[in-house]
Amino acid sequence: MDLLNKIKEAGIIGAGGAGFPTYIKLNCKVEYFIINGLECEPLLQSDKYLMRNKSDEIVSTAEKIGDKIEAVHIVIGLKEEYYDEIRALRESIEKLNSKVELHLSSAFYPAGDEQTLVYEVTGRTIPPGGIPLNVGAVVSNVGTVFNIFEAIQDKPVIYKFVTVIGEVYNPSIIKVPIGTSVKECIEKCGGTTVDDYVVIMGGPMMGKLLSEESFENRVITKTDGAVLVIPADHYLAQREKMTIKHMKNQAKSACIQCHYCTDMCPRFLIGHPIHPHKIMRAVALSEDNDELFKEALICCECGICELYACPMGLSPKRINVYFKGKLREKGIKWKNVTNIFEGHVLRDYRKVPTKRLISRLALNKYVDQQIEEGEEISPEEVSIPLKQGIGAPASPVVKTGDKVEKGQLIGKIEEGKMGSNVHASVDGEVIEVGQNVVIKTMQVEVIP
Repeated sequence: MDLLNKIKEAGIIGAGGAGFPTYIKLNCKVEYFIINGLECEPLLQSDKYLMRNKSDEIVSTAEKIGDKIEAVHIVIGLKEEYYDEIRALRESIEKLNSKVELHLSSAFYPAGDEQTLVYEVTGRTIPPGGIPLNVGAVVSNVGTVFNIFEAIQDKPVIYKFVTVIGEVYNPSIIKVPIGTSVKECIEKCGGTTVDDYVVIMGGPMMGKLLSEESFENRVITKTDGAVLVIPADHYLAQREKMTIKHMKNQAKSACIQCHYCTDMCPRFLIGHPIHPHKIMRAVALSEDNDELFKEALICCECGICELYACPMGLSPKRINVYFKGKLREKGIKWKNVTNIFEGHVLRDYRKVPTKRLISRLALNKYVDQQIEEGEEISPEEVSIPLKQGIGAPASPVVKTGDKVEKGQLIGKIEEGKMGSNVHASVDGEVIEVGQNVVIKTMQVEVIP
Protein backbone atom coordinates (compact mmCIF):
# COMPACT_ATOMS: atom_id res chain seq x y z
CA MET A 1 0.00 0.00 0.00
CA ASP A 2 1.20 3.51 -0.83
CA LEU A 3 2.60 5.51 2.12
CA LEU A 4 -0.15 8.15 2.00
CA ASN A 5 -2.82 5.45 1.99
CA LYS A 6 -1.20 3.77 4.99
CA ILE A 7 -1.19 7.13 6.79
CA LYS A 8 -4.86 7.68 5.94
CA GLU A 9 -5.92 4.18 6.99
CA ALA A 10 -4.03 4.54 10.29
CA GLY A 11 -5.95 7.71 11.15
CA ILE A 12 -2.87 9.89 11.54
CA ILE A 13 -3.33 13.60 12.19
CA GLY A 14 -0.90 16.23 13.41
CA ALA A 15 0.11 15.04 16.87
CA GLY A 16 1.33 18.37 18.16
CA GLY A 17 -1.13 20.95 16.87
CA ALA A 18 -4.66 21.36 15.59
CA GLY A 19 -4.79 17.85 14.16
CA PHE A 20 -4.72 18.39 10.40
CA PRO A 21 -4.98 15.07 8.50
CA THR A 22 -1.42 14.02 7.66
CA TYR A 23 -2.25 12.19 4.42
CA ILE A 24 -3.44 15.52 2.99
CA LYS A 25 -0.52 17.55 4.36
CA LEU A 26 2.07 15.18 2.89
CA ASN A 27 0.46 15.03 -0.54
CA CYS A 28 3.00 17.51 -1.91
CA LYS A 29 6.49 18.09 -3.28
CA VAL A 30 8.70 20.42 -1.26
CA GLU A 31 12.26 21.60 -0.75
CA TYR A 32 12.21 21.27 3.05
CA PHE A 33 10.69 18.55 5.21
CA ILE A 34 10.98 19.80 8.80
CA ILE A 35 10.32 17.63 11.84
CA ASN A 36 9.32 19.67 14.88
CA GLY A 37 10.94 18.43 18.08
CA LEU A 38 11.11 21.77 19.85
CA GLU A 39 8.30 21.17 22.34
CA CYS A 40 6.91 24.68 21.91
CA GLU A 41 5.36 25.03 25.37
CA PRO A 42 7.45 25.33 28.56
CA LEU A 43 7.70 22.26 30.85
CA LEU A 44 6.44 19.67 28.31
CA GLN A 45 8.63 16.63 27.62
CA SER A 46 6.73 14.08 25.51
CA ASP A 47 8.62 14.95 22.31
CA LYS A 48 11.93 14.73 24.15
CA TYR A 49 10.92 11.27 25.36
CA LEU A 50 10.23 10.15 21.79
CA MET A 51 13.50 11.54 20.44
CA ARG A 52 15.48 9.82 23.20
CA ASN A 53 13.76 6.46 22.97
CA LYS A 54 12.56 6.23 19.36
CA SER A 55 15.38 7.96 17.51
CA ASP A 56 15.96 5.14 15.00
CA GLU A 57 12.27 5.06 14.15
CA ILE A 58 12.07 8.84 13.76
CA VAL A 59 15.18 9.17 11.61
CA SER A 60 14.39 6.23 9.31
CA THR A 61 10.78 7.34 8.86
CA ALA A 62 11.75 10.97 8.28
CA GLU A 63 13.91 9.80 5.39
CA LYS A 64 11.09 7.70 3.92
CA ILE A 65 8.72 10.67 4.09
CA GLY A 66 11.38 12.98 2.66
CA ASP A 67 11.87 10.65 -0.30
CA LYS A 68 8.11 10.47 -0.85
CA ILE A 69 7.71 14.25 -1.02
CA GLU A 70 11.07 14.70 -2.82
CA ALA A 71 12.47 16.98 -0.14
CA VAL A 72 15.99 18.27 -0.74
CA HIS A 73 16.46 18.93 2.97
CA ILE A 74 15.14 16.73 5.79
CA VAL A 75 15.62 18.61 9.05
CA ILE A 76 14.79 17.77 12.66
CA GLY A 77 14.49 20.93 14.74
CA LEU A 78 15.23 20.73 18.46
CA LYS A 79 16.72 22.87 21.20
CA GLU A 80 20.48 23.01 21.67
CA GLU A 81 20.03 22.23 25.37
CA TYR A 82 18.47 18.81 24.55
CA TYR A 83 21.80 17.04 25.01
CA ASP A 84 20.52 13.45 25.38
CA GLU A 85 18.11 13.82 22.49
CA ILE A 86 20.77 15.32 20.22
CA ARG A 87 23.13 12.45 21.04
CA ALA A 88 20.45 9.82 20.37
CA LEU A 89 19.47 11.35 17.02
CA ARG A 90 23.09 11.81 15.89
CA GLU A 91 23.84 8.18 16.73
CA SER A 92 20.82 7.08 14.70
CA ILE A 93 21.77 9.30 11.76
CA GLU A 94 25.26 7.83 11.74
CA LYS A 95 24.08 4.23 12.20
CA LEU A 96 21.52 4.53 9.41
CA ASN A 97 23.84 6.57 7.18
CA SER A 98 20.98 9.04 6.92
CA LYS A 99 20.86 12.40 5.16
CA VAL A 100 18.66 13.79 7.94
CA GLU A 101 20.07 17.00 9.42
CA LEU A 102 19.61 18.56 12.86
CA HIS A 103 18.78 22.23 13.36
CA LEU A 104 19.64 23.32 16.89
CA SER A 105 17.76 26.28 18.29
CA SER A 106 18.30 28.37 21.38
CA ALA A 107 15.74 27.84 24.14
CA PHE A 108 13.17 30.55 23.44
CA TYR A 109 9.40 30.70 23.23
CA PRO A 110 7.70 29.94 20.87
CA ALA A 111 10.54 28.15 19.05
CA GLY A 112 8.16 25.30 18.22
CA ASP A 113 5.58 27.52 16.54
CA GLU A 114 5.36 26.18 12.98
CA GLN A 115 5.90 29.53 11.27
CA THR A 116 8.72 30.47 13.63
CA LEU A 117 10.43 27.12 13.02
CA VAL A 118 10.19 27.48 9.24
CA TYR A 119 11.74 30.94 9.49
CA GLU A 120 14.55 29.64 11.73
CA VAL A 121 15.39 26.76 9.36
CA THR A 122 14.86 28.39 5.96
CA GLY A 123 15.07 32.14 6.58
CA ARG A 124 11.73 32.46 4.75
CA THR A 125 8.61 34.13 6.10
CA ILE A 126 5.37 32.26 5.54
CA PRO A 127 2.81 34.85 4.40
CA PRO A 128 0.19 35.80 7.02
CA GLY A 129 -2.66 33.34 6.84
CA GLY A 130 -0.46 31.00 4.81
CA ILE A 131 1.09 27.60 5.36
CA PRO A 132 4.68 26.27 5.11
CA LEU A 133 3.92 24.97 1.61
CA ASN A 134 3.84 28.60 0.46
CA VAL A 135 7.61 28.78 1.00
CA GLY A 136 8.50 25.25 -0.12
CA ALA A 137 8.28 23.50 3.24
CA VAL A 138 6.11 21.06 5.17
CA VAL A 139 6.30 20.49 8.94
CA SER A 140 5.39 17.45 11.03
CA ASN A 141 5.70 16.90 14.76
CA VAL A 142 8.04 14.11 15.94
CA GLY A 143 5.00 12.32 17.37
CA THR A 144 3.39 12.37 13.94
CA VAL A 145 6.53 10.93 12.38
CA PHE A 146 6.60 8.13 14.96
CA ASN A 147 2.94 7.40 14.22
CA ILE A 148 3.85 7.12 10.53
CA PHE A 149 6.56 4.62 11.46
CA GLU A 150 3.88 2.53 13.13
CA ALA A 151 1.50 2.99 10.19
CA ILE A 152 4.14 1.48 7.92
CA GLN A 153 3.93 -1.57 10.22
CA ASP A 154 0.12 -1.46 9.75
CA LYS A 155 -0.48 -0.13 13.28
CA PRO A 156 -3.08 2.63 13.65
CA VAL A 157 -3.01 5.52 16.13
CA ILE A 158 -4.45 4.14 19.37
CA TYR A 159 -2.34 5.74 22.12
CA LYS A 160 -0.43 8.87 23.09
CA PHE A 161 2.62 9.59 25.22
CA VAL A 162 1.37 12.25 27.64
CA THR A 163 3.36 14.43 30.06
CA VAL A 164 1.52 14.79 33.39
CA ILE A 165 3.17 17.46 35.54
CA GLY A 166 2.58 20.12 38.16
CA GLU A 167 0.71 19.39 41.37
CA VAL A 168 0.81 15.59 41.10
CA TYR A 169 2.67 13.20 43.36
CA ASN A 170 4.44 11.31 40.57
CA PRO A 171 5.05 13.55 37.53
CA SER A 172 5.32 11.18 34.58
CA ILE A 173 5.32 10.56 30.87
CA ILE A 174 2.71 7.84 30.45
CA LYS A 175 1.46 5.78 27.54
CA VAL A 176 -2.27 6.43 27.32
CA PRO A 177 -4.90 4.68 25.15
CA ILE A 178 -6.93 7.22 23.15
CA GLY A 179 -10.20 7.89 24.96
CA THR A 180 -8.83 7.47 28.50
CA SER A 181 -10.17 10.08 30.91
CA VAL A 182 -7.84 12.88 31.97
CA LYS A 183 -8.91 12.22 35.54
CA GLU A 184 -7.57 8.67 35.28
CA CYS A 185 -4.25 10.00 33.90
CA ILE A 186 -3.87 12.17 37.01
CA GLU A 187 -4.78 9.26 39.29
CA LYS A 188 -2.18 7.11 37.53
CA CYS A 189 0.39 9.72 38.52
CA GLY A 190 -0.48 9.46 42.21
CA GLY A 191 -3.23 12.04 42.33
CA THR A 192 -2.94 15.72 43.14
CA THR A 193 -0.84 17.28 45.88
CA VAL A 194 -3.44 19.98 46.50
CA ASP A 195 -7.20 19.71 47.05
CA ASP A 196 -8.18 22.82 45.13
CA TYR A 197 -6.67 22.62 41.66
CA VAL A 198 -7.33 23.25 37.97
CA VAL A 199 -6.16 21.35 34.90
CA ILE A 200 -4.66 22.80 31.74
CA MET A 201 -4.63 20.59 28.65
CA GLY A 202 -1.35 21.37 26.93
CA GLY A 203 1.13 23.95 28.11
CA PRO A 204 0.76 27.05 30.28
CA MET A 205 0.81 29.54 27.40
CA MET A 206 -1.59 28.14 24.80
CA GLY A 207 -3.19 25.26 26.67
CA LYS A 208 -6.90 25.01 27.42
CA LEU A 209 -7.98 25.48 31.04
CA LEU A 210 -10.68 22.93 31.80
CA SER A 211 -13.80 23.94 33.67
CA GLU A 212 -14.94 21.64 36.47
CA GLU A 213 -17.66 20.24 34.22
CA SER A 214 -15.46 19.69 31.17
CA PHE A 215 -12.74 18.09 33.31
CA GLU A 216 -15.11 15.28 34.32
CA ASN A 217 -15.77 14.37 30.69
CA ARG A 218 -12.43 15.21 29.06
CA VAL A 219 -10.51 12.33 27.49
CA ILE A 220 -7.14 12.02 25.79
CA THR A 221 -7.29 12.54 22.02
CA LYS A 222 -4.74 12.15 19.24
CA THR A 223 -3.55 15.75 19.66
CA ASP A 224 -3.10 15.82 23.45
CA GLY A 225 0.46 15.77 24.73
CA ALA A 226 0.29 17.16 28.24
CA VAL A 227 -1.78 17.56 31.38
CA LEU A 228 -0.68 20.40 33.67
CA VAL A 229 -2.14 20.57 37.19
CA ILE A 230 -1.85 23.89 39.03
CA PRO A 231 -3.43 25.35 42.20
CA ALA A 232 -6.83 26.95 41.63
CA ASP A 233 -5.54 30.28 42.96
CA HIS A 234 -2.57 30.34 40.58
CA TYR A 235 -2.06 33.47 38.48
CA LEU A 236 -2.81 31.60 35.22
CA ALA A 237 -6.08 30.21 36.53
CA GLN A 238 -7.26 33.54 37.91
CA ARG A 239 -6.63 35.37 34.63
CA GLU A 240 -8.99 33.01 32.84
CA LYS A 241 -11.89 34.32 34.92
CA MET A 242 -11.57 37.82 33.47
CA THR A 243 -14.47 38.91 31.24
CA ILE A 244 -14.02 40.66 27.90
CA LYS A 245 -15.76 43.72 29.39
CA HIS A 246 -13.14 43.87 32.14
CA MET A 247 -10.32 43.46 29.59
CA LYS A 248 -11.67 46.38 27.56
CA ASN A 249 -11.98 48.53 30.67
CA GLN A 250 -8.40 47.69 31.58
CA ALA A 251 -7.25 48.73 28.12
CA LYS A 252 -9.10 52.04 28.46
CA SER A 253 -7.67 52.82 31.86
CA ALA A 254 -4.18 51.32 31.83
CA CYS A 255 -2.73 50.85 28.31
CA ILE A 256 0.31 53.14 28.14
CA GLN A 257 1.05 52.49 24.44
CA CYS A 258 4.56 51.25 25.16
CA HIS A 259 4.04 48.85 22.22
CA TYR A 260 6.06 46.07 23.89
CA CYS A 261 3.25 43.72 22.85
CA THR A 262 4.09 44.47 19.23
CA ASP A 263 7.86 44.64 19.67
CA MET A 264 7.95 41.11 21.11
CA CYS A 265 5.21 39.52 18.98
CA PRO A 266 6.76 36.47 17.23
CA ARG A 267 4.66 37.00 14.09
CA PHE A 268 5.54 40.72 13.91
CA LEU A 269 9.21 39.74 14.26
CA ILE A 270 9.10 37.44 11.21
CA GLY A 271 7.54 40.22 9.17
CA HIS A 272 3.79 39.94 9.59
CA PRO A 273 1.80 43.21 9.65
CA ILE A 274 0.34 42.74 13.13
CA HIS A 275 0.41 45.52 15.74
CA PRO A 276 -1.32 44.54 19.01
CA HIS A 277 -0.63 47.94 20.58
CA LYS A 278 -2.67 49.65 17.85
CA ILE A 279 -5.59 47.30 18.48
CA MET A 280 -5.36 48.05 22.21
CA ARG A 281 -5.36 51.79 21.46
CA ALA A 282 -8.45 51.43 19.27
CA VAL A 283 -10.17 49.52 22.07
CA ALA A 284 -9.19 52.18 24.60
CA LEU A 285 -10.63 54.90 22.36
CA SER A 286 -13.77 52.86 21.60
CA GLU A 287 -13.01 52.97 17.88
CA ASP A 288 -14.94 50.80 15.44
CA ASN A 289 -12.14 49.99 13.02
CA ASP A 290 -12.58 46.67 11.22
CA GLU A 291 -9.64 47.44 8.94
CA LEU A 292 -7.29 47.63 11.92
CA PHE A 293 -9.01 44.84 13.83
CA LYS A 294 -8.41 42.54 10.84
CA GLU A 295 -4.84 42.22 12.09
CA ALA A 296 -6.24 40.10 14.92
CA LEU A 297 -6.97 37.40 12.32
CA ILE A 298 -3.24 36.68 11.95
CA CYS A 299 -2.54 36.47 15.70
CA CYS A 300 -1.10 33.03 16.57
CA GLU A 301 -2.38 33.35 20.19
CA CYS A 302 1.01 32.47 21.68
CA GLY A 303 0.34 34.73 24.68
CA ILE A 304 3.68 36.54 24.82
CA CYS A 305 1.95 39.91 24.57
CA GLU A 306 -0.08 39.47 27.74
CA LEU A 307 1.85 36.92 29.80
CA TYR A 308 5.33 38.34 29.23
CA ALA A 309 5.53 41.64 27.35
CA CYS A 310 2.83 43.89 28.82
CA PRO A 311 4.09 45.81 31.89
CA MET A 312 0.50 46.61 32.88
CA GLY A 313 -0.83 43.04 32.90
CA LEU A 314 -3.33 43.67 30.09
CA SER A 315 -4.78 41.09 27.69
CA PRO A 316 -3.90 41.80 24.05
CA LYS A 317 -4.12 38.12 23.06
CA ARG A 318 -7.63 37.65 24.36
CA ILE A 319 -8.70 40.98 22.88
CA ASN A 320 -7.41 39.63 19.55
CA VAL A 321 -9.31 36.37 20.03
CA TYR A 322 -12.47 38.37 20.75
CA PHE A 323 -12.13 40.39 17.55
CA LYS A 324 -11.29 37.27 15.54
CA GLY A 325 -14.66 35.89 16.48
CA LYS A 326 -16.48 39.14 15.67
CA LEU A 327 -14.80 39.46 12.28
CA ARG A 328 -15.55 35.87 11.35
CA GLU A 329 -19.21 36.42 12.26
CA LYS A 330 -19.18 39.22 9.68
CA GLY A 331 -17.47 36.99 7.11
CA ILE A 332 -14.37 39.19 7.08
CA LYS A 333 -11.16 37.35 6.08
CA TRP A 334 -7.51 38.30 6.00
CA LYS A 335 -6.07 39.19 2.61
CA ASN A 336 -2.42 39.99 1.95
CA VAL A 337 -1.66 43.11 -0.06
CA THR A 338 1.94 42.05 -0.75
CA ASN A 339 3.91 38.83 -1.05
CA ILE A 340 7.09 40.35 0.33
CA PHE A 341 7.69 39.83 4.05
CA GLU A 342 10.98 40.26 5.91
CA GLY A 343 11.98 39.48 9.48
CA HIS A 344 12.70 42.34 11.88
CA VAL A 345 16.34 43.39 12.16
CA LEU A 346 16.18 43.12 15.98
CA ARG A 347 14.41 39.76 16.04
CA ASP A 348 17.31 37.81 17.55
CA TYR A 349 17.45 40.28 20.46
CA ARG A 350 13.74 40.08 21.23
CA LYS A 351 13.35 36.33 21.61
CA VAL A 352 11.78 35.35 24.92
CA PRO A 353 14.08 33.00 26.92
CA THR A 354 12.13 29.96 28.08
CA LYS A 355 13.61 29.98 31.59
CA ARG A 356 12.70 33.63 32.09
CA LEU A 357 9.20 32.98 30.80
CA ILE A 358 8.73 30.10 33.25
CA SER A 359 9.80 32.37 36.08
CA ARG A 360 7.42 35.09 34.92
CA LEU A 361 4.60 32.53 34.93
CA ALA A 362 5.43 31.50 38.52
CA LEU A 363 6.04 27.89 37.44
CA ASN A 364 9.65 27.50 38.62
CA LYS A 365 8.72 24.84 41.19
CA TYR A 366 7.85 22.43 38.35
CA VAL A 367 11.06 22.85 36.34
CA ASP A 368 13.14 20.30 38.25
CA GLN A 369 10.41 17.73 38.85
CA GLN A 370 11.68 14.18 38.47
CA ILE A 371 9.73 12.76 35.55
CA GLU A 372 9.00 9.03 35.66
CA GLU A 373 8.76 7.10 32.39
CA GLY A 374 7.52 3.78 31.13
CA GLU A 375 4.11 3.56 32.82
CA GLU A 376 1.09 2.54 30.75
CA ILE A 377 -2.55 3.05 31.65
CA SER A 378 -4.96 0.11 31.38
CA PRO A 379 -8.36 1.81 31.70
CA GLU A 380 -11.55 -0.08 32.45
CA GLU A 381 -13.37 2.10 29.92
CA VAL A 382 -12.49 4.46 27.08
CA SER A 383 -14.65 7.06 25.36
CA ILE A 384 -13.16 7.69 21.93
CA PRO A 385 -14.32 10.83 20.07
CA LEU A 386 -15.27 10.20 16.43
CA LYS A 387 -14.06 13.71 15.64
CA GLN A 388 -10.32 14.01 16.12
CA GLY A 389 -8.66 17.24 15.04
CA ILE A 390 -9.61 19.36 12.05
CA GLY A 391 -12.34 18.17 9.70
CA ALA A 392 -15.47 16.08 9.82
CA PRO A 393 -16.18 13.36 12.38
CA ALA A 394 -15.75 9.75 11.33
CA SER A 395 -18.88 7.69 10.81
CA PRO A 396 -19.22 4.79 13.29
CA VAL A 397 -18.79 1.31 11.81
CA VAL A 398 -19.63 -0.50 15.06
CA LYS A 399 -22.78 -0.69 17.16
CA THR A 400 -23.63 -1.23 20.79
CA GLY A 401 -22.88 -4.80 21.88
CA ASP A 402 -20.11 -5.38 19.34
CA LYS A 403 -16.90 -6.95 20.59
CA VAL A 404 -13.85 -5.07 19.32
CA GLU A 405 -10.12 -5.67 19.36
CA LYS A 406 -7.37 -3.15 19.95
CA GLY A 407 -6.55 -1.46 16.63
CA GLN A 408 -9.88 -2.35 14.99
CA LEU A 409 -11.54 0.34 12.88
CA ILE A 410 -14.53 1.80 14.75
CA GLY A 411 -15.03 5.05 12.81
CA LYS A 412 -14.35 5.69 9.13
CA ILE A 413 -14.06 9.06 7.43
CA GLU A 414 -16.45 9.26 4.50
CA GLU A 415 -14.98 9.45 1.00
CA GLY A 416 -14.49 13.06 -0.09
CA LYS A 417 -14.53 14.44 3.46
CA MET A 418 -11.52 15.68 5.41
CA GLY A 419 -10.93 13.98 8.74
CA SER A 420 -9.40 10.86 10.21
CA ASN A 421 -10.26 7.23 10.80
CA VAL A 422 -10.70 6.18 14.43
CA HIS A 423 -9.68 2.85 15.96
CA ALA A 424 -10.35 0.96 19.17
CA SER A 425 -7.60 1.62 21.71
CA VAL A 426 -8.50 -1.38 23.89
CA ASP A 427 -10.06 -4.85 23.60
CA GLY A 428 -13.62 -4.77 24.82
CA GLU A 429 -17.31 -4.36 24.20
CA VAL A 430 -18.97 -1.30 22.68
CA ILE A 431 -21.47 0.02 25.22
CA GLU A 432 -22.40 3.32 23.58
CA VAL A 433 -22.20 4.92 20.13
CA GLY A 434 -22.79 8.65 19.73
CA GLN A 435 -20.30 11.46 19.24
CA ASN A 436 -17.95 9.10 21.06
CA VAL A 437 -17.62 5.34 20.91
CA VAL A 438 -17.50 4.05 24.48
CA ILE A 439 -15.76 0.71 24.99
CA LYS A 440 -15.82 -1.31 28.19
CA THR A 441 -12.55 -3.15 28.57
CA MET A 442 -12.69 -6.93 28.62
CA GLN A 443 -11.50 -8.21 31.95
CA VAL A 444 -9.36 -11.32 31.84
CA GLU A 445 -10.73 -13.87 34.30
CA VAL A 446 -8.06 -15.27 36.59
CA ILE A 447 -8.56 -18.98 37.36
CA PRO A 448 -7.26 -19.85 40.84
